[in-house]
Amino acid sequence: MANRRCLQTVIHHYSTNPFLQPLKTLVPTLQQTLTLPNPLSPQTPTPNSLHVFSSLTPIFHPQHKPTCHFSSRRSDNEEEENDDEEEEEEGSEEDDDDEGVSAASNSGVKREYTAEEKEEEAAAIGYKVIGPLQRSERVFKPYEPVFAVVQIGSHQFKVSNGDSIFTERLKFCEVNEKLILNRVLMLGSQSQTIIGRPILPDAAVHAVVEEHALDAKVIIFKKKRRKNYRRTKGHRQELTKLRITDIQGIEKPEPVPTNKPEKTAVKKLEKTSVKKPEKVAVVA
Repeated sequence: MANRRCLQTVIHHYSTNPFLQPLKTLVPTLQQTLTLPNPLSPQTPTPNSLHVFSSLTPIFHPQHKPTCHFSSRRSDNEEEENDDEEEEEEGSEEDDDDEGVSAASNSGVKREYTAEEKEEEAAAIGYKVIGPLQRSERVFKPYEPVFAVVQIGSHQFKVSNGDSIFTERLKFCEVNEKLILNRVLMLGSQSQTIIGRPILPDAAVHAVVEEHALDAKVIIFKKKRRKNYRRTKGHRQELTKLRITDIQGIEKPEPVPTNKPEKTAVKKLEKTSVKKPEKVAVVA
């Protein structure tokens, strides 16, 4: 039975392949050899059939390449899955490279900024570094009844002359350096108020960096119930303390001298002591 199936496949192959020699004359003889009177009887090849199979010599076309079909050949879906796995591996390698670069950046290697880059980043935050404060300079002035609303980063502050404020850590400035806060949103005094759209180009607030400090610790606690998940983490925000020295861009009222009346010396009235009459003892 197996031999018959093999012969049928060979006949089909040679009859359907256009690149082989025309073997249509041999097909009837092969079919005659396959027709046996009793399929259960042992099959013995006849000399005619042996002669036919020995004379078959396949001739392939030079452009035709024989293809082998195996049952274990991978399907298209498997190939796509393998391609996806390779892409994922490449993506994971790229992520590892990115993590390595970020780890190298966080390992303590500081980036070197040029003077222009420093000015651009400082201007984007809202300040400009002038230089260190000299000992001979007297930048602190007495209080003036003028206020300003300035923006540093994403925060806004209402300040007056002599106030101190805490902002997020400012880069490219050290302690005892003078700053100019450029983003002034509003100025005000007793006689007038100036509002910017959104900022006032001619206004400026001068300040001095007093110190770089850390804010109070904030505890971050995370928990997922029934998952044995608990995480505790602390954070201290870096801050910069600024002292406001001057506000420019608005007319400041002149200080009016106040003459205080002199206190007149009031003499205290002396209390006159009144002598009480002495008691006289009467003898009976």
